[in-house]
Amino acid sequence: MNENGMVYTPTDATTVSSPEPGVRRQVLAYNRSVMLVRHHFLKGWRGTRHSHPHEQLVYVVSGRIQLNSKCRTIELRSGDSVIVEGNVDHQATALEDSEVLDVFAPYREDYAQ
Repeated sequence: MNENGMVYTPTDATTVSSPEPGVRRQVLAYNRSVMLVRHHFLKGWRGTRHSHPHEQLVYVVSGRIQLNSKCRTIELRSGDSVIVEGNVDHQATALEDSEVLDVFAPYREDYAQ
């Protein structure tokens, strides 16, 4: 809901999808400039290596994931964050059951509801 320059999105007003086994995705507040997405990854989940034009800020709320890019592999734990620049090839793996917040700029049309 957009009121007076604010986009308010109650958690219980958004749907949770499962775009692939081992992942639950919940698109939270967004507009055309920025999008907040909550992901739950089951231990052992490995995402497809991919890239996209969006800047991506990753914040690990709980758990532990591994993030691989062409040149670097890092392990992120609860409280850690990283920015993946647009068009950088990357892949994530859940080393534990994990909750991750992703912020995309601009918003991802393919995630929009």
